[in-house]
Amino acid sequence: MRRFGIGQSVGRVEDRRFLTGAGRYTDDIVLTGQVYGAVTRSLYPHADIVVDAGAARAMPGVLLVLTADDLRAEGVGPLVCGFMPEGAPAPLPRPVLAGPRVRHAGEAVAFVVAATAEQAREAAEAVEIDYTPFAAAGSIASARDTAFEWEMGDARAVDAAFARAARVVELRLGNNRLAPTAMEPRACLARPLDGGRLELIAGSQGVHEIRDSLCQTLGIDPSRLDVLTPDVGGGFGLKISPFPEQAMALVAARILDRPVKYTADRSESFLSDTHGRGHVSSARLALDPAGRFLALAVDTVADLGAYVSAYGAFVPTLAGTGMLTGVYDIAAFHARIRGVYTHTTPVDAYRGAGRPEAAYLIERLVDVAARDTGLSPLEIRRRNFIAPDAFPYATPGRHTYDSGEFARVMEQALARADWAGFAARQGESAARGKRRGIGLAYYIEICGGTSGEDVHLGLAADGSGEILVGTQSSGQGHETAFAQMVAAELGLPLAGLRVVQGDSRRIANGGGTGGSRSLSQQGGAIAAAIDAVIAEMRPVAARLLQADPSQLAFASGSFSAGARSVTFAEALREHGQPVTAALRFKPEAATFPNGCHVCEVEVDPDTGEPVIVRYTIVDDVGVVLNPMLLGGQIIGGAVQGIGQALLEHALFDANSAQPLTASLVDYAMPRAEHIPAIDFSTIEIPCRSHPLGIKGAGEAGTIGAAPAVINALCNALDIRHIDMPATPLAIWTALKARA
Repeated sequence: MRRFGIGQSVGRVEDRRFLTGAGRYTDDIVLTGQVYGAVTRSLYPHADIVVDAGAARAMPGVLLVLTADDLRAEGVGPLVCGFMPEGAPAPLPRPVLAGPRVRHAGEAVAFVVAATAEQAREAAEAVEIDYTPFAAAGSIASARDTAFEWEMGDARAVDAAFARAARVVELRLGNNRLAPTAMEPRACLARPLDGGRLELIAGSQGVHEIRDSLCQTLGIDPSRLDVLTPDVGGGFGLKISPFPEQAMALVAARILDRPVKYTADRSESFLSDTHGRGHVSSARLALDPAGRFLALAVDTVADLGAYVSAYGAFVPTLAGTGMLTGVYDIAAFHARIRGVYTHTTPVDAYRGAGRPEAAYLIERLVDVAARDTGLSPLEIRRRNFIAPDAFPYATPGRHTYDSGEFARVMEQALARADWAGFAARQGESAARGKRRGIGLAYYIEICGGTSGEDVHLGLAADGSGEILVGTQSSGQGHETAFAQMVAAELGLPLAGLRVVQGDSRRIANGGGTGGSRSLSQQGGAIAAAIDAVIAEMRPVAARLLQADPSQLAFASGSFSAGARSVTFAEALREHGQPVTAALRFKPEAATFPNGCHVCEVEVDPDTGEPVIVRYTIVDDVGVVLNPMLLGGQIIGGAVQGIGQALLEHALFDANSAQPLTASLVDYAMPRAEHIPAIDFSTIEIPCRSHPLGIKGAGEAGTIGAAPAVINALCNALDIRHIDMPATPLAIWTALKARA
């Protein structure tokens, strides 16, 4: 019998409130005496400024206008940069309000608080700014300032391998900058509490990092700030770390002694939300005469934007670089990463955070190597996959993969996609004047980490209870998954169990949600807490069964001694008082989910319009807890990867650094018409380093999708490479270049 409800597609308990309009998001919350904040933003990407807020302060309803000088007087410092590579110079401090210099268009220069949202917006527009503009870098090509240089791997071993290689394959490719575009824009509501304390209500991916980072910025002790997160309409990395507006609202609430709310509109989101990706890479792959990989060399320039955000330097270095060798047995590896400043919106974590960039690079490079050597995309992968008997496998990227059967997963994906029948479908498309292509990508990613997570499980005598967690759902279904584990293993009603998240008052510590860590770390903690309450109830059950506690077996919610049994719920009622378990679980290693995406596209050569006609995913995410929740995560992630491959691009003018995609009119996102029915299945290969055998899955779909789509397009067009996003114009241009 499976434990912890593993393998059960339990329906999402949170969906009823979402579907009936009972969800409670930050902007839904109204507090007594609440007033509203609005931000004045720079029109220039690089300029010295003089701010005159006199006219704005005199407007009807205006209660407060904050500028950079006011925040300095309040002791407010810059936002926290969470990581810089060892030996790198200190990053350029990112101010809460800019002045006397701005470094990207849309940077906040004043915060206006008024009685109504309309009055605040009107006054924000009335703030006068005198600009002295300077030249601006709008792209990596025009960037002049380097934030850091960082290396991984053995350059000498790589040079030696290239010297003896029978063939060297080279590819230069971009990883387009993306705007996260969560359904719920960023919002916050700050209010003063008794004793000089403060409270912040905000959509987040974890209240503790928001609290601790903001307290550093505000110069206060964490005990003086409570952070609460209600329902969250999408995170994707965007809502992990604090934003300037949260600090502005807290300072304003402290000064005015009343609640202050700020909610971004969609245009503000495009200007001020941190972006994702934004890399340009040159890659070289050395092969022996049999087409086996000898060495990989990568040189990447990462656009950090105007400032190094919380994880801006971590993503292109430690988060992604170690995964560049993918699922292949490559003995020698070296990468050089340079982070550069541009006068654009800062770049930070976005779904996958470094691993999609790594998978895209190696999977495109492998397909190009197949083309250059004359091998098929299938054969070149079969020759170079890490063999099943090689695990645990230490990669040259400082990771140790615990398990994997890459060829087996790929073969199942090929069968489900009917790869063998493609030629017939290609012929049918050709008869209609269309070009049809097929491509695959095999991804692997690192998940979970080893930081650890706390849990507090409390059960009442009637079997109801609470599960206090430090992770945060932003749509993934944590309330279902975590309660499912407790209900299934202990035989308790699911409806009586409540998952408590997003409350720093009740939950002392938490790592939040990011890096696909929630089930690995929080689920591991919950499993340990379940074992702890079972152990506590064992003597009670033994007394009821008149048996030795050490001789009792426990399965399916019941203690048993021979033919006699008593349920956990019966033992709990007999106990007559609450039972609790509070503990911390720390995984011994990261986990490595992997899988194969197969994409089939059809292209209209007259217009360049691509249509994805078939899409297949077979994943190894280890043991699956809830197949329904997993399918939602994988398919949703794949849609984001498809969006990057075909549509999405956060653009700036290369010369002026002015944003060109500041609304949904300009920024194209995938719609239902772009996405076919996706055939998704799994092969369960349990993780050897996690007690539940799980590997993680939250970002997996995104990581495998983009290279699969571009590989399919290159096959359809019979070209070596096309950069993302492969828009109809880009495809049409590529076809004309071949003609």
